[in-house]
Amino acid sequence: MPKMKSVSGAAKRFKRNAAGGYKRKQSHLRHILTKKSSKRKRQLGEKLDVHAHDVQLVRRMLPYS
Repeated sequence: MPKMKSVSGAAKRFKRNAAGGYKRKQSHLRHILTKKSSKRKRQLGEKLDVHAHDVQLVRRMLPYS
């Protein structure tokens, strides 16, 4: 059986954590930052867990992670 390919876009966006879930970056931190408060930008910089409903989709896109 040949190896399965990972979805390259998903490989760049999601990383597996020790608990078996996946972490992701938040949006709205690329441009037009002058009108956003420091608190908002700081909080957007944190990584979040992928929602429980989406974990199965991410797992399918990243078969070997």
